[in-house]
Amino acid sequence: MTMIPLIIAGVLGVALLVGYVTVLVGIRREDKALSLRRSPDGASATLARKVTGCYVRNGVSWT
Repeated sequence: MTMIPLIIAGVLGVALLVGYVTVLVGIRREDKALSLRRSPDGASATLARKVTGCYVRNGVSWT
């Protein structure tokens, strides 16, 4: 019974790490492509914009 909380914590930790790395990759791609004025072109870029609160409306970037 004492292993169940440890397994749950491990799974949650891995999920958070994967999400964090995905956002970092998306931010890096957006910065390298200088594409904040366009719609995001991938899943990691879309997730990065949702997490950071940056989005495009009518061709204008809002932060």
